[in-house]
Amino acid sequence: MRTPAALVLEDGRVFRGSAYGARGRTLGEAVFCTGMTGYQETLTDPSYHRQIVVQTAPQIGNTGWNDEDDESARIWVAGYVVRDPARTPSNWRSRRGLDEELAGQGVVGISGVDTRTLTRHLREQGAMRAGVFSGDALDTEGAMLDTVLAGPPMKGASLAGEVTTAQPYVVPARGERRFRVAALDLGIKSNTPRQMSRRGIETHILPAASSIEDLLAVEPDGVFLSNGPGDPETQDHAIALTRAALGREIPLFGICFGNQILGRAVGLGTYKMRYGHRGINIPVIDTGTGLVAITAQNHGFALEGEPGQTFDSPFGTVKVSHYCPNDGTVEGLRCGDVPAFSVQYHPEAAAGPHDAAPLFDEFVALMEARASHNRPTSLAGAGRVQVPRETQEKTQ
Repeated sequence: MRTPAALVLEDGRVFRGSAYGARGRTLGEAVFCTGMTGYQETLTDPSYHRQIVVQTAPQIGNTGWNDEDDESARIWVAGYVVRDPARTPSNWRSRRGLDEELAGQGVVGISGVDTRTLTRHLREQGAMRAGVFSGDALDTEGAMLDTVLAGPPMKGASLAGEVTTAQPYVVPARGERRFRVAALDLGIKSNTPRQMSRRGIETHILPAASSIEDLLAVEPDGVFLSNGPGDPETQDHAIALTRAALGREIPLFGICFGNQILGRAVGLGTYKMRYGHRGINIPVIDTGTGLVAITAQNHGFALEGEPGQTFDSPFGTVKVSHYCPNDGTVEGLRCGDVPAFSVQYHPEAAAGPHDAAPLFDEFVALMEARASHNRPTSLAGAGRVQVPRETQEKTQ
């Protein structure tokens, strides 16, 4: 027997379906993800903390759940919405079904929803607070809506501290160590230190509350700002730490949330997008070369600015280096007078695409330049390194 369930949006729209995963009640921000593959990586991405993820791909769960592709130690999404869940998973690496894993980790979901209609509604009205209700938590529409409206909004939410590591830890370099990097964990994914490890980088993952003294104690050749959830405007500590690193001219690379942290550190503002970018098929244009990369993204906030814009900051000139042609959103920054750059997308993307993987080699190039006391005056061409195919592939 199927257990009835309901997805209730804060504007009063209700979508009915069947319980999927755990039964009960969950609250969060309803967002949609356009990825046609990689649902396990999506679910375990800390950047989705406190969000109810709607999968636009109609069939979910076909490959089940394995023990190799997790991007963190747990599922982070607040809730899950799918149309047609697989009855039986089919993949040689599968250990159990997706619904079994969701239930085991207490993630409340709903299936049988017209996700095409739901996605169009969220595109038109914007990401919004929502709740999934099933089992004993199912109530009248009015009562469920009141519960949703009592939930916290994503604007103003400080969430990095809820997903960061409690203690520092080290991911060693594969083979000979070439560099040591201090990575500020704002919600880091497992494939990030894995990608750096393949390039001879020893990565020290530090809690989000780490001080500049904690960072310098690592004696880093570079600093990495990770992805993460929530509103970047709340991250005063991470922004101050970034400014301290920039003042010491330590090579710095930020992605996703880290891009927004760097942006705010050099004087840009941020704003909440209507529905954000979430998926693995989002184009980005490099303003310097005109090259287009297809990227993986997951963000609901963005930096203010215009494509190609150059502005002065306390750390010298900064350029808006990348943008999304779909909506003109800022997708990257490059500092001209200090060794720092960032992108809004994911060069470590798993299960792909891998167009942005060479950005890790640009980071390596910055650290090499600093080590040889020959830092380039700008990042243009600093790291256009041909990446071996094997470094672009996700390794387990």
